[in-house]
Amino acid sequence: MRHSLTLIVLLMLTACSIFTPKNEKPTSALADSAEGVYAQAMEQMNGANYSGAIKLFETLQSRYPYGRYAQQALIETAYAYYKQNEPESALSTVERFIKQYPNSQHVDYAYYLKGLVNFDEDLGLFGEGFQPDVSERNPKAPREAFDAFKDLVTRFPNSKYAADSKLRMQYLVNALARHETQVARYYLRRGANIAAVNRANGVLIEFPQAPATREALQIMVQAYDAMGLKDLRDDSQRVLDKNLAKDGTKPAINPNPWWKFWKS
Repeated sequence: MRHSLTLIVLLMLTACSIFTPKNEKPTSALADSAEGVYAQAMEQMNGANYSGAIKLFETLQSRYPYGRYAQQALIETAYAYYKQNEPESALSTVERFIKQYPNSQHVDYAYYLKGLVNFDEDLGLFGEGFQPDVSERNPKAPREAFDAFKDLVTRFPNSKYAADSKLRMQYLVNALARHETQVARYYLRRGANIAAVNRANGVLIEFPQAPATREALQIMVQAYDAMGLKDLRDDSQRVLDKNLAKDGTKPAINPNPWWKFWKS
């Protein structure tokens, strides 16, 4: 009887193992695994609870510092900080990802996210209604956004994020050029003609294909005229006239791609 009972118990255990999928973990085991913590964190992300997601991602990285889940958790943490409007934390996290996983298949996305964070930061500086009241404003974030997008399209030209990055680069070039001409105009209104010329000339050098080059040349003509430098005024006017397109709005100072002129 004792042997029969033992046999029955063994058969029951065997049956359980047969009907339990081999790849399926018990709920408690899954919750205590890297996969489980990651799944919980993503649930928080999908519910827009970014602070909760960040805590879970950080827990995952501390408990399971190796493997694909730790790597994915780090880049997801950067994205969560971005969505939570914490650009400094997002940038420091994405930089850590790039340093720790330079050969990751997702490193192109890391550069793209770095560009997005900087792209969104202080973007109001480049609004159409921008009126500078301080002569020296350093548009650091947009320039760093451009550099990040440039790194992406240079290193990963076939990335699925490359096309959007190029569009954002073009926008940034035009916005930065417009900003510089507005600052030059600011100087011109205040009679700082040399500063106006230098700023406007910088637009021609750095952003030769941007639409704002026309206004930059006009500023130079006005500034030179105000200083009584007729030869330089006439030279600037000739360049302006020569480089206006047929429709009278688009400059054509240099036929080469605009991004090749960005200062490295």
